[in-house]
Amino acid sequence: MLEIKELKAPPSLELFSELVELLQDAVGGGASIGWTHVPSTKEARNYWSEVLEAVGRGERLLFVATDNHVCAGAVQIALAPRQNARHRGEMQKLMVHSQYRRRGTGQALIGAIEHAAAARGLTLLVLDVRVGDDAERLYKRCGYQYVGTIPGFTQSTKGSFEPTAIYYRRLGGAQA
Repeated sequence: MLEIKELKAPPSLELFSELVELLQDAVGGGASIGWTHVPSTKEARNYWSEVLEAVGRGERLLFVATDNHVCAGAVQIALAPRQNARHRGEMQKLMVHSQYRRRGTGQALIGAIEHAAAARGLTLLVLDVRVGDDAERLYKRCGYQYVGTIPGFTQSTKGSFEPTAIYYRRLGGAQA
């Protein structure tokens, strides 16, 4: 059974190792989440340590999906630090392990993080996604609105430069 929880404190060593493997699996599957190659275990550990430090400083939200205590996915929101931007966050690094794709894990993670963001007073989420990715279709199904495309914004694991689409979603009945 899928369980989604917010990580507010360092996870167990087992879950930390599974997060490392999740990142490697996602990038290995071609996910456009900031890497041009599959990160080594050391690189992935350093990445997650930095994320957890940002969570501890209150700069980021991190939600993890587990299935029978096995990491199935994760998603983050980077919180805006400026006074005039504290109503918004940037959804980042939606990752679903290849063994859990097409089972509703990504949609459940998005729903959980949107709920938590709204509960914290956020009224706007923004994100960027490589054009044509499965994640783009998922965001559209979840009600995100397309803003535009930036050509050559991201470099893929294959070395090519690809366009990125920008999306947003208003939360909690927020108006324009």
